Amino acid sequence: MTIDVPQHILDAMTDVDMPRLRSETAPSGTMVHGDLQVPVYRCGCVVVGSGAAGLRAAVELRRRGKEVVIVSQSAWGGTSACSGSDKQTLHTANSADQGDNYKAMARAIRAGGAMDEDIAYVEAVGSSRMMASLQFLGLPLPQDALGGTLRYKTDHDEVGRATSCGPRTSRLMVKVLAEEAIRLDVPFYNHTTAAKILTCGEGTDRHVAGILTMRPNDRTTTNAFGLALFECSVLVLAAGGPGELYRDSVYPNGCFGSLGLALEAGIELVNLTESQFGIGTRREGFPWNLSGTYVQAIPHVYSIDAEGNEHPFLARYYRSTQEMASNLFRKGYQWPFHATRMLDFSSSLIDVAIYRESAAGRRVFMDFNRNPLPMPGDLPFSLERLDDDVSSYLGNAGAGQHLPIERLKHMNPLAIELYRRYKIDITKEPLEFAVNNQHMNGGIMVDVWGRSSLAGCYAIGEAAGTHGVTRPGGAALNAGQVFGTRAAEHIAASGKAKVAPKVDIARAAQAGIAALFTIMRPDSSLTIKSARSTIQARMSDAAGMICDGERVSQALAEARSLNVSIRANGIRYKRPAEAVRSIQWRQMALASEAVLTALDHYIGQGGGSRGSRAICDREGESLPLARTGPLEDYRFRRERDAQRSEQIIVRLDGVEMVVSTRPIRSFDESAGSFFERDWPDWLTGRIFDLGSD
Repeated sequence: MTIDVPQHILDAMTDVDMPRLRSETAPSGTMVHGDLQVPVYRCGCVVVGSGAAGLRAAVELRRRGKEVVIVSQSAWGGTSACSGSDKQTLHTANSADQGDNYKAMARAIRAGGAMDEDIAYVEAVGSSRMMASLQFLGLPLPQDALGGTLRYKTDHDEVGRATSCGPRTSRLMVKVLAEEAIRLDVPFYNHTTAAKILTCGEGTDRHVAGILTMRPNDRTTTNAFGLALFECSVLVLAAGGPGELYRDSVYPNGCFGSLGLALEAGIELVNLTESQFGIGTRREGFPWNLSGTYVQAIPHVYSIDAEGNEHPFLARYYRSTQEMASNLFRKGYQWPFHATRMLDFSSSLIDVAIYRESAAGRRVFMDFNRNPLPMPGDLPFSLERLDDDVSSYLGNAGAGQHLPIERLKHMNPLAIELYRRYKIDITKEPLEFAVNNQHMNGGIMVDVWGRSSLAGCYAIGEAAGTHGVTRPGGAALNAGQVFGTRAAEHIAASGKAKVAPKVDIARAAQAGIAALFTIMRPDSSLTIKSARSTIQARMSDAAGMICDGERVSQALAEARSLNVSIRANGIRYKRPAEAVRSIQWRQMALASEAVLTALDHYIGQGGGSRGSRAICDREGESLPLARTGPLEDYRFRRERDAQRSEQIIVRLDGVEMVVSTRPIRSFDESAGSFFERDWPDWLTGRIFDLGSD
């Protein structure tokens, strides 16, 4: 069997051109703050972020006749448009063979623990509608000759609910949603950075009133920083995850997310202890996840030291060539690091090995023109000597070619084309990679409609903390679409996004602008560059996939000290156009402290290793083994079952991070709907629970 795909098809699936934005709508007024002339834009709802989730919310609001605008730091420049993998996955209910069971799918989504059961069901049952609507808009999901969607297994997915358009699935989602938003005449404000959420009211009456932004298009002689005010009754945070939080990251550069923005507004965050780490090419070049067929082709993996010597370092970890090669293959669908997979010579031992090589100052590579070298004293690599599950997969795929590059070209030629577009030809040269931060599972705490703890503020996509400890690969793309739709439905039902608010927010805006100027300080001793390097190094070294209580506590003390310094002295910028980075790194400093606060609390309460973090402890019950002996430095605690049923909440109260816990919300699988009984709740809008707004 040979896969032969014409070049023009490969090009179309790899080079995804994005639509041109229309001209921006002019401001409707001006506000004066001292010598500043600040333009004012008024609308019913502001969506912060132009990724797949934010676009979905805007499209669904506009379809319902609501007033909505999108503000974006960089349209088509975020993770949805710029990230991916060999065949980037969308995880939805199976729409082929015998169909699916939504309750079973919900159980799979929440299987890692610390996830609200009702949200898992919302994501499962909403996935079919979401996928159908994307197909209606033109997303080219692959089908068989009878209309069934082609499926495969992904991370934390034992059924096979994954599908893909190739390496650019999420970019294609952004493309079709953006075209629909433009067709519906949704206003875009590009190069617009959210700087501060404005609120009115006190206590339980406190609600969103607008947002301050910084825009190059609004820079004038009387507004050197490009400050702009967007007055709105509803705010949807959809700016993705905190990609700049880690030095070792596969996020595109400049992805700050909105966790710090939310913290400053007193919004509660949840599950900040949960992130994903996995192998990928570094952001200094072309950041990309190396999951799926990249490792299922079973390339030779090695490191190079400072003197240029090559080290086949996996030979120190696995007992046989077959064991090493089979686990390298399994990284394709066990891509995120998982603490328990360090045991029994399983696939995450590879992540630990790479982590240790990088820590020792060696560079790690994949070579697709060489098969793996044999383990010392063992037989050479052979496709005839692989574990049964690996042999079966490669046999079904027809991937019996001699070299890894031939197997990769056969299974997924798009994986090769993608790197070639960025002047990296893996058919000729080895590919450098490392273990990187890839996704934040936690985020802003929301209910089943995407509502946050601040009235009028919703969060969707990676900004929302809807996920638990683990999630199936591609579930995040699904969750963003499901909650983008549900948030829009709820906002429409509330009637708050029909027109711009009529409240006077001048006092809140004046206070907000003044607060921004306490951070943007041309005379501060703390530079943007030093803030970045300090925060990223601390998070990568103390709060990455390998953690221990002592280092986390020390890192938290340092993070608190940094925020004390920023509150007192701000962050220095060299010129007004750079001042927005002072604000963003202030937000990253807050997000860093919040994550470390949650981790410190979790570890202090006896929390153990789970998901993509190993909590190392000299007294830990679990000890990873390598061929050369026990890895005592990586002895780790086991997860406590009781903590699977709760979530850790963090909020900023004044200058202090406050931590609390709550039990996860349950979902009664035995309680089915009944049409005549439940139809009135739909007709009258009672399903939206508007009384609690």
